[in-house]
Amino acid sequence: MSTLTRTATERITTGGVHPSRRRRPASTSRVVLYAVLGVGALISIFPLYWLVVMASNSTSDIYKSPPTFLPGPELFANITKVFERIDFGGSLLNTIIVACSVTFLVLLFDSLAAFAFAKFDFPFRRTLFTITLVTFMLPMQLAVIPQFITMTNFGWTGQLQALIIPAAANAFGIFWLRQYMLSSIPDELMDASVIDGAGFFRQYVTVCIPLIRPGLGFLGIFTFIAAWNDYMWPLIVLTNPDHVTLQVATAQLNTAFGQDYGMVMAGALLSVLPLLVVFLLGAKQFIGDIAKGAVK
Repeated sequence: MSTLTRTATERITTGGVHPSRRRRPASTSRVVLYAVLGVGALISIFPLYWLVVMASNSTSDIYKSPPTFLPGPELFANITKVFERIDFGGSLLNTIIVACSVTFLVLLFDSLAAFAFAKFDFPFRRTLFTITLVTFMLPMQLAVIPQFITMTNFGWTGQLQALIIPAAANAFGIFWLRQYMLSSIPDELMDASVIDGAGFFRQYVTVCIPLIRPGLGFLGIFTFIAAWNDYMWPLIVLTNPDHVTLQVATAQLNTAFGQDYGMVMAGALLSVLPLLVVFLLGAKQFIGDIAKGAVK
């Protein structure tokens, strides 16, 4: 049989695909990898699922042995009790105001400071950046008393600005964005903008911001979650009960109304749901910006 005839026969028997190009079965290592990732995903999701199970059962059902692993019929009853015991809507609004304001201010001030540290040379730049890193290493508990005294002197005790202004900038965001800018903003692009007559703020808006959107996305998600979950500082400084945040309000469910764990878990579930929405939206934008940067 000639070579041409043998090649034609092989193409017919293999569906027109060369034998060397046929799809190979998944390797064992890839199957193991996917299995490990699947188990890790299930372990990560289980606490949220268990929160739903506890929020949808009564306290007596929660204490059953062996425990039930299926959602119960008490979810809406527990949610109703949450709205009856605390001002959930007002505390939710306060938390949204604080978290959104803190996130906006952190992204603004941290990106401005990081841009100056990363791309401009000025006196004592290294010293100032070192001091910034030192403040990042100090525990936040050390600043509670001086911060409370400052808020009292300003007359902000019990007001939401006592949560917003002290958190308007942080050392972690400056460090993160500075490192991101060093690798994402070419010096040649900065030189070209100077030749075009761009000043600091024009360079910041037209050169810096478009190139660091993925870094801003990560910092925004991180900051929003941290501001949303903050409990210690709001508990100390918010002496006005009308201005309490969601974490402080839901903590009252466990201390002021007995051990109704079904109700407490329902309140915790309600406080977590907005975070899930923000994370999913922010993560989609974050991953999309990374993909666009890779294509560019």
